[in-house]
Formats: sequence, C-alpha cells, structure tokens
Amino acid sequence: MLKKIQKLKALLAAKNSDNLGDFAILKSDLFGAEVNPELATKLKSVVGYYPPINLEQLSQYPPGSFGREYADHMQANHLKPLNISPELDDVAKRNVFALRYVVTHDIFHVLLGFDTTCAGEIGVLAFAAEQNYSNALKISLWLAKFLYSIFAPWQIKAIFANLKRGKELGKTADCILAYRFEEYWSESIEELKKKLCLLVILLAFAQPSLLF
Repeated sequence: MLKKIQKLKALLAAKNSDNLGDFAILKSDLFGAEVNPELATKLKSVVGYYPPINLEQLSQYPPGSFGREYADHMQANHLKPLNISPELDDVAKRNVFALRYVVTHDIFHVLLGFDTTCAGEIGVLAFAAEQNYSNALKISLWLAKFLYSIFAPWQIKAIFANLKRGKELGKTADCILAYRFEEYWSESIEELKKKLCLLVILLAFAQPSLLF
C-alpha cells in the first residue's frame, strides 16, 4: 500500500510539472498491464533505452526521412515528444513495456499512417493489440470500439476501417515495439517501413483491389 501511495504522489507531481513523458510512464507503471512473456524477452534489447528526442534537430533532416516525417507530424499536431527524465531511470528499467509504449506511441502514428483523431487512435490501438503486447490492450480496444463511436459518431466509418487496417498491419509487421527507432532518424521512412514488414500491407490498403 505504501509503495502505491508513493507512486501516486510521484504521478501527481509529474502531472503538475507538465512533464508529459514522466506523467505517462508513471501512470503506466501505477496502473500497468501485465506484459506478454514473449514480448518481455524481446524487449530486453531496449531496457533503459530512452534517448531524448529533439524536434528542432529532426526537422533539419531531409524530406522523406524518418526523422523529418516524425518532426512534421509532431509539429503539425502541436505535440511534444514524451521524453523521460533521468530521475525515472529505475522506473524505465523496471517497466520497459511502459517505457517503450509511451515513447513510441507517436512514432507508431507516423509509421502506420494513422492521424490523431479517435479513428486514428483506434488504428494504433488495434495494431498494438494484434501484436499481442498485453491482454489489457485487447480489453482497451474492445472498450474503445464502443466509446469512440459514441464520442465521435461522425467518424464511425473511419473508426471501423482503421480497426481492420490496424489489425492487418499488426498481423504482418515485425514486433516493432522492441525496435530502436531513435537510431534510424536519417533513414528513408519508406525503407524503414519495408524493413519492418509494413510497406506491403500499407500499399495494399492504398489499393483496395489488392486485398481481395
């Protein structure tokens, strides 16, 4: 109980400090879902791995590069990278699933081609659930399917289209949560998608006739 109270105090402090990265990882750590054991093994390569992301630097990369596409996405949507403070290194190492799921969320949006609307968010969630990161994500997806339809009824068609697309991408792609994206900012985003086995299915959805 004492440990829970301490975590809650840290969570509230992070929220008040406006450090969204710290708030997100502490929230995930406090209410954390149990990670799939197979995923836990794959995530060993990114334990404690959270290099800071500088959008100003990434915006200097050439058009078409992964770093530039990410920076453009973040700036267009008025988003900030969810950087993690060094003071939370023990949390980052203890809960690597929370760490990478927080840090890579917006990266997933860029690679999968989903916007930041309810329809876009459910696409990313469907992908993560299909990749079998955690059973909790599957429950979250089930809830989101209904809640998003209520909150944004004008997006219902897009919500269910992205639900299908996210699942198909999740089936086809490698386990991208364990990937060290921050080492590939200069790479062509198309080459990166190809490397992660995303490009073929993305092209298929761009040309619906190829799906049938």
